[in-house]
Amino acid sequence: MEGNEADLPLSGVTVVSLEQAIAAPLASRHLADWGARVIKIERPGTGDFCRDYDHVMNGMSSQFVWTNRSKESLAIDIKSEDGRKVLDALLPQADVFIQNLAPGAAERLGLDAASLLRKHPRIIACDISGYGTGGPYSDKKAYDLLVQCEAGVLAINGTEAEPAKVGLSVVDIATGMYILNGVLMALYRRERTGKGTAFQASLFDSITDWMSYPAFYTQSTGRPLPRTGARHATIAPYGPFRVGDGNTIFFGIQNDREWRSLCRIVLGDAGFADDLRFRTNPLRMQNRDDLQAHIEQRFAAMASEEVLRLLDEASIANAHLNSVEAFLEHEQLRARSRVQSVGSPCGPVMSFLPALTIPGVKPRMDPVPDVGQHNQAIFSELGLAKDI
Repeated sequence: MEGNEADLPLSGVTVVSLEQAIAAPLASRHLADWGARVIKIERPGTGDFCRDYDHVMNGMSSQFVWTNRSKESLAIDIKSEDGRKVLDALLPQADVFIQNLAPGAAERLGLDAASLLRKHPRIIACDISGYGTGGPYSDKKAYDLLVQCEAGVLAINGTEAEPAKVGLSVVDIATGMYILNGVLMALYRRERTGKGTAFQASLFDSITDWMSYPAFYTQSTGRPLPRTGARHATIAPYGPFRVGDGNTIFFGIQNDREWRSLCRIVLGDAGFADDLRFRTNPLRMQNRDDLQAHIEQRFAAMASEEVLRLLDEASIANAHLNSVEAFLEHEQLRARSRVQSVGSPCGPVMSFLPALTIPGVKPRMDPVPDVGQHNQAIFSELGLAKDI
């Protein structure tokens, strides 16, 4: 940390996380970003299996680098006598305990949230599972893509011809953010009451909340939300449009004011706003293909930057269709210094600043740890250096 420990909002909070993969490590990394001390418990030798998802960042996994900066790695076998001795010495010092072991494993070890809260009344403990407790899926293993399938995400994503998964680990990300939310709420509750909290988060419940809009649409209409590729499923015009220079740009209309502004300023035809086929969004959805053809015919004589300039002039939200390479060079990232570097066992690696900006406070951007890198320091801190 770069000398501003006391300024960080979670300074003084100790998190012990028995974690692997993405959801739990992402949640604890967010806590570490803002000052929490995060002790990551890993398997001796191999560590978190996420370390080997790929080896593209100086020999390290891109997903592991993303979710594990600013942590201490403690490699112990929690089923061994020595490993349990370390964990039992560590838990009384923990403000937060997070675990995402396989179904039933934490309960067998007495490390489930409810058991820990009984033993440590001020602790904030979170159990993470695939499908939550109770119900026929409670013991089923779960990974991001598989839960996307179960929750209908693929059914609404992709083209009319073929479903597609979300390109990000969207279920893991959603779960990690709900875990973070739960920990912060519980810390606030403890400040007021002195009491700890045991809570649960699951991948399925997290993406269920995110699936509310398509579920409500389907339940109310009796038909599924259509897959529309890059176009919005219920708003028009909203999506990709070809321009005369061969590029594709995106824009979206949210209300009647924007629709009329589009027609007057961008399309150069104020009267088109009252065309009986397109006056309202439901009508535009019914006649979407005709509307798309009309807009692209107007754009055919224009360059993409000219179209984007007119859209800005009309106060209509718009975007380039960027590749990831173009995103990495995005002027907004560079102008605001959002791209940073952190240390790792394999040398400096790229990282992005946390999404929140707190004026006058610099987030923590410490190295990604090696497996068991902090064992001896933590053993000494616990007074166990000579015993383990």
